[in-house]
Amino acid sequence: MRKINLTLLIAILVFSGCSRKEEFLLPDNPRILVLMYHKIAQEEAENLYERSKAEFENDLRYLLKNNIGVISFDDLENIKRSGKMPLTHSVIITFDDGDRSWYDIAVPLLRKYNMKATFFLWVEKMEQHSFLNWQEIRYISNITYPGGIKPFVFGSHTYSHPFLEAGKDNFETTGEYYQFLDWELSRSKEIIEDNTPGEVSVLALPYGDGAGNREIIALAMQTGYKFIRTSRNAAIHNISDLDLFNLPSLPMLDETEQSEIGYYLDH
Repeated sequence: MRKINLTLLIAILVFSGCSRKEEFLLPDNPRILVLMYHKIAQEEAENLYERSKAEFENDLRYLLKNNIGVISFDDLENIKRSGKMPLTHSVIITFDDGDRSWYDIAVPLLRKYNMKATFFLWVEKMEQHSFLNWQEIRYISNITYPGGIKPFVFGSHTYSHPFLEAGKDNFETTGEYYQFLDWELSRSKEIIEDNTPGEVSVLALPYGDGAGNREIIALAMQTGYKFIRTSRNAAIHNISDLDLFNLPSLPMLDETEQSEIGYYLDH
């Protein structure tokens, strides 16, 4: 581990409320980890893919306590362009599907800790029971932090949440399959862009199906996406070889311990 004097991190100390003199340890090999959430439950999680409000807040506190930065996908693109990893470990916080708990629980907690996040919408489900409506989505997407930063970005989880690669067997011709892919990627992107500021540049694969698939990647690039988040469990450690269209992640499930974040970042 490398040591860095307090004076070099005074801004971090002021932000965190720390006033006593101490040395911070920086990792020898900083890594980036994409965290994948779904629904945030008010009380106890009711299934594997939910995470309780208490545990979600513990996750955010863990990031702060361990000096783990929170960045966006655009930040990741800039990091790749620079060819240099951040000095500290970093995470990208993401959410899948579009549950209304994002509006009620996740966003208020993220604002409390001044953190960014990307929300992937299963577009077909919006306005339906337990899902967000477009008014709520517009509100979240227009929240602004000091300095004019909009911390909450929306991406596509496709239109109908199908198996993008395995679904190819349902089509008689390659042309029909490409039409299916184009609809799922482009229609969802259009609808989200009609309701939020900026462009939709990030796609999250439903079920993680199709990671690294060249046909899906080509269609995504053609449609205007710059990133694809997969469900491959890994951290990013080599920025020069990073494929922005095959980004790994860590699912934050009901049973996931905060220490797993540290494990993926340190190994």
